[in-house]
Amino acid sequence: MYQFSCIFVGETSHETKNEAYTSEPACDSNSRPRVRTDCDKEFATECALKRHSETHSEKTYSCTECNRCFSAENYLKKHMNIHSGNHMCSECGKSFKHKRNLTIHKRIHTGEKPFECSVCDKRFSQAGSLTIHNRIHVGDKPHKCSVCDKSFTSSSDLRRHERRMHSNVRPHLCSYCGKQFATVYGMKSHVRVHTGVKPFSCRHCSEEFVCNDLLKAHLLKSHDEGTWFTCHICQKKFNLKRNLMQHMQRHEGVKPFACEECPKRFCTACELKYHQLVHSDNRQFCCVLCNAQFKRKDSFKRHVKSCSAALLV
Repeated sequence: MYQFSCIFVGETSHETKNEAYTSEPACDSNSRPRVRTDCDKEFATECALKRHSETHSEKTYSCTECNRCFSAENYLKKHMNIHSGNHMCSECGKSFKHKRNLTIHKRIHTGEKPFECSVCDKRFSQAGSLTIHNRIHVGDKPHKCSVCDKSFTSSSDLRRHERRMHSNVRPHLCSYCGKQFATVYGMKSHVRVHTGVKPFSCRHCSEEFVCNDLLKAHLLKSHDEGTWFTCHICQKKFNLKRNLMQHMQRHEGVKPFACEECPKRFCTACELKYHQLVHSDNRQFCCVLCNAQFKRKDSFKRHVKSCSAALLV
């Protein structure tokens, strides 16, 4: 029985799309994952990828119960099991033809995570997510960026990196200030600066935060909840794994981000962006007190502080 997130309704999380294909025919001996580039889904074999690709074609078969549309008649028949299957979810009423599919679906409601990492004890609700996680411990990064040669454990991480670091396309616009973003998540996080909304609340105290990363940092520092990521070379601790990874690049001397104007290279995209202001004539920060203009926001803030103090004297 094949397990695809595009077939079984309710299984739409990132973890679901990587469920283990234990009964998939051995169509290819290569163990590298096959990736559908326009949707980031990974598949264990070429056969599974081809079967999924059919779902991207025109959807002409409609379900009479819920009006969902499908690209092939057999997908519609599989979907109809949700409405007529013998195994029904007691939480949401969805039905499944096979009990195994119902068991997988119920993890959405129960939060059950039966797949445990043997190295760090982290748990997952889907076997495929554990497979991707294990790459962290063995150092396997099969997804390589064609621009800066940086490698990633999953295709979704690679696509996110390419959009943020190498793409000039920023289709998501802030309705308050007009700032553009490469991702919806980035735009929504930014909008909270204008609205003051803080949707992430600490369960131990009354503190609220605009993003989940700040909440995680708070839980670690204030309530000792979570996991610190420690550098094995200098023992410096980080609350986010990506910050540790960037830190490790400094020990290794890896500088994947190169300036197009000069030979300098940098460990992070932020450092490169900050440096590129040296080559720019754009002075976007202007002091309303003396009309002095600055390229960098930090320089502008220091000036405004000193300028304001001088006027008060």
